[in-house]
Amino acid sequence: MSKQVVSTKVNGDPVDFICDPRESLLDVLRDRLGLTGSKEGCGTGDCGACSITLDGRLVCSCLVLGVEAEGKEIGTIEGVADGADLHILQEKIIDHAGLQCGVCTPGIIVAAKNLLEKNDNPTETEIRYWLAGNLCRCTGYDKIIRAVQDAAAELRKAA
Repeated sequence: MSKQVVSTKVNGDPVDFICDPRESLLDVLRDRLGLTGSKEGCGTGDCGACSITLDGRLVCSCLVLGVEAEGKEIGTIEGVADGADLHILQEKIIDHAGLQCGVCTPGIIVAAKNLLEKNDNPTETEIRYWLAGNLCRCTGYDKIIRAVQDAAAELRKAA
């Protein structure tokens, strides 16, 4: 198969890349674009470590082909902070010790940010449901849930 040129936006910036039509978007992000924040935990869409947004929809990038990104807007963990200024969600994950090894953390932050963009006052049940596709083997989830609740409260105050 011949390689294809794909034009997209990644974290707001126009990006062109060449990829094999069978190559996953996760591999494109990591290997072609140098955006290594998204992790491959399982390669089957079961762990959420590679979670990104594609046109505002939360997806596992290991399940999306790179060529499917044509003309779409991709959001990755690298686009969450504003330069050296962490997003409030990132700050709260740190404050609440909601991370340990860090493999799941990028996907959890991308997923939680996506939730808070849709619902600025989620219940604990809604947060747990939204993050159900993100597996963490180190911290458990209570600290992560508290961090998301705290971030939501801060974002509501700032609005």
